[in-house]
Amino acid sequence: MNPHLFVYGSLLSAARHPMGERLAREAHCLGDATLKGRLYRISWYPGAVEGGRGDERVHGEVYRLHNAARALQWLDAYEGLAAGAGPGGEYARRERPVLLASGAAIAAWVYLYCGDVGGLARVPSGRWLPGLR
Repeated sequence: MNPHLFVYGSLLSAARHPMGERLAREAHCLGDATLKGRLYRISWYPGAVEGGRGDERVHGEVYRLHNAARALQWLDAYEGLAAGAGPGGEYARRERPVLLASGAAIAAWVYLYCGDVGGLARVPSGRWLPGLR
């Protein structure tokens, strides 16, 4: 199982969210990375979607999970994915290519927003900043 996870919102190390702190205990941060796509403000948290222009990127961090199977269980629950549930949730976990700050490309899990982004505020920089509401 792929042990890499790309995060871009409340799980960012700078966000100081309790679930991000748990992630930091159960994984090693490999550093900054980007994902091709767009970032939107859903509420107090963001959602990344695929697509957009070729140069649009979502900025975040990549973690290497110590125990991917165990960590993805609690991460799925945090992101609202019920075990065995079909489509229809707010997020879906997908494996996508991400670009590390070093320039290397790797595959990582990412939680992509599944809702309609019409009417949502886009985050033009692609960076979710702690405290952005």
